Amino acid sequence: MIEQNIPITHETYAIWLIFSGDKVLIPNDHPSLLKCAWHELGFAHAYKEQVVKIGTYDELPCLLIDMGNENVAQQHFSLVGLRSVLNECSNAFFEIAARSWQVALFIRTHRFCGQCGSKMQQVDWEMAMQCTRCQHRCYPRISPCVIVAIRHKDKILLAQGKSQKSREMYSIIAGFVESGETLEQAVHREVFEEVGVKITNLRYFASQPWPFPHALMMGYLADYDSGEIQVDGREILTADWFDLEHLPTTPSTLSIAGQLVESTKELMKNHTD
Repeated sequence: MIEQNIPITHETYAIWLIFSGDKVLIPNDHPSLLKCAWHELGFAHAYKEQVVKIGTYDELPCLLIDMGNENVAQQHFSLVGLRSVLNECSNAFFEIAARSWQVALFIRTHRFCGQCGSKMQQVDWEMAMQCTRCQHRCYPRISPCVIVAIRHKDKILLAQGKSQKSREMYSIIAGFVESGETLEQAVHREVFEEVGVKITNLRYFASQPWPFPHALMMGYLADYDSGEIQVDGREILTADWFDLEHLPTTPSTLSIAGQLVESTKELMKNHTD
């Protein structure tokens, strides 16, 4: 549960999630968690009234401080991209770190009212920003996305987008849900638009919040129905069917994409058609 107006004392000991720009502050001697008392964060004391509790991990409160674009370079600390931290953390802390960035981004991008332009103020009883003039209230944005692993007998369809080319990684098909669209319709549309095939036997797998920047991924498994692979050339650069012995690099199981790939690999191993 997200909590605001957290009482902070000189000795408050917590896991601190401190953002500057699009990076998070970490200690040089521990590449994912910043654990210390409040008095050790002298550079952050101006933000005492803005601390938000995101959750609890290892029986310690996880407290968020967003410093906007202020440069917080400090001795013994480093600013790193959120992805590098998430790649090193546990599943439990992943959820907290992801939530913290989404909350920080929400507060940062709602300082002024989108309706009348006046200053927004953080509501103290729920996670929301409210206009001091017209009372327009905003809540954290969540963007629904679908992601699907497609199997054809003993092969899985994997694609490479522009952002994945530099990492030489392949993943599965994903995309945002459009207005007036069901999740299932979005899956069928995204698959056909990006790789030109049709699918069948669509079934729900699981969901995962994904903080790039505020997506909620709804995962599905599906079977190939018909069509030849034809990539759109915009979001997807190349795609193909891969068997178990010739799989390229795919996302880790920390992400729902990796979990879907692993589940499909098990289906491929057990394929008897």
